[in-house]
Amino acid sequence: MSTDRPKLLVVEDDPGLQAQLKWAYEDFDVTVVGDRASAMAALRAEEPAVVTLDLGLPPDPDGTTEGFAILDEIMAIKPDTKVIVASGHNARESALQAIERGAYDFYQKPVDFEEMALIVRRAYRLHMIERENRQLAARIGSDHQVLGKMITAAPEMLRVARTIERVANTKVSVMLLGASGTGKELLAKGLHEASDRRGGAFVAINCAAIPENLLESELFGHEKGAFTGAVKTTEGKIEQANGGTLFLDEVGDIPFPLQVKLLRFLQERVIERIGGRKSIAVDTRIVCATHQNLEAMITDGRFREDLWYRLAEIVVKIPSLAERAGDATLLAKVFLSRFAKEMNPQVKGFAADALTAIDGWPWPGNVRELENRVKRAVIMADAKLVTAADLDLNAPLAQDPPPLNLKAARESADRRVIRQALARSEGNISSTAKVLGISRPTLYDLLKQYDLHN
Repeated sequence: MSTDRPKLLVVEDDPGLQAQLKWAYEDFDVTVVGDRASAMAALRAEEPAVVTLDLGLPPDPDGTTEGFAILDEIMAIKPDTKVIVASGHNARESALQAIERGAYDFYQKPVDFEEMALIVRRAYRLHMIERENRQLAARIGSDHQVLGKMITAAPEMLRVARTIERVANTKVSVMLLGASGTGKELLAKGLHEASDRRGGAFVAINCAAIPENLLESELFGHEKGAFTGAVKTTEGKIEQANGGTLFLDEVGDIPFPLQVKLLRFLQERVIERIGGRKSIAVDTRIVCATHQNLEAMITDGRFREDLWYRLAEIVVKIPSLAERAGDATLLAKVFLSRFAKEMNPQVKGFAADALTAIDGWPWPGNVRELENRVKRAVIMADAKLVTAADLDLNAPLAQDPPPLNLKAARESADRRVIRQALARSEGNISSTAKVLGISRPTLYDLLKQYDLHN
């Protein structure tokens, strides 16, 4: 008969204790066996999340060889199973050895059933969290990727991605506006890869990171002997991206005199290297980005208005991570999976308090801050699950006040909570409805009302 109760395998040869243990776990679907062959058969057939294992089993009831043999087989076949071993008095060394070989925890005989039940339920919750982390990490690769490598489930970012896809095969210049760390370069790469220029080079340059006196040479190149140290003719970034895409990050930091030369290129599609007299035709598409208010800079006379119109034929505003409810959880799990493989393989996922903290944090540094915190937490974590303390997210930052209009406030809260629940439940409608405490039809109505595409 099928059951929705979690499965527990009890490996115990004492008939009296078998019956007591079975009745101690009424909220579990319990299978009780007394030997190795039966234990391994039940493991394969039932695939229990948790196993309680008496180390002293026939044919070695006074020793631990048979118990350790079962433990080793379980770890070889299903290493994610949470095995809780039983040890007698003065057998702490055996229990610790079992943990070294992969057991989750141990308890001492005679059995305290309340304590035992607590250990079993804690093991089951951990197993479920780890399984959810694995499932989400596996699904993220296909379910939440747009523009090649951008990971999102937020409608705001999906609209950004659709806009970029629509203009990818045109010749228009695109301006990406957004705070630092929101993924402007990743979107620029996605635009390049979605365009008919994907066979050409994608060249990126951060205009704020290059000294003013070197930026012209970096962009336009120079001829041999053009200045002291120019020992050979060098192509600039615009030339290197011929046939492809040039991404100008922090375009607002381009000096005013150099803006004139860039404008000429955009108008005539030719360049002159520093020290050169020959015009060179270049077919390079420009995508640029900035976190600055260029329109205010135009008013102040620090940015040319005619250059703005050439660079901003299409303007795409990128929302902050705080405006993309649910995305922080998705991205955090991707980062954790990547960094754990590289730096700390014992880390398997996030504890519940960490997920709550990630949902509630305003992320002033956006995706870059999130990536940095997860990387640091994975390196420093001592346990299998990263906690809020590991992330240093114990005290939430002050947030903007909610809207005073009650209808707007409720809609904003509904949208955020629904997106967070969808992210936690991997997009599963039934699970999301259960988390939210509403029916599936009600959730479908809310998704339609708020235009939240699952």
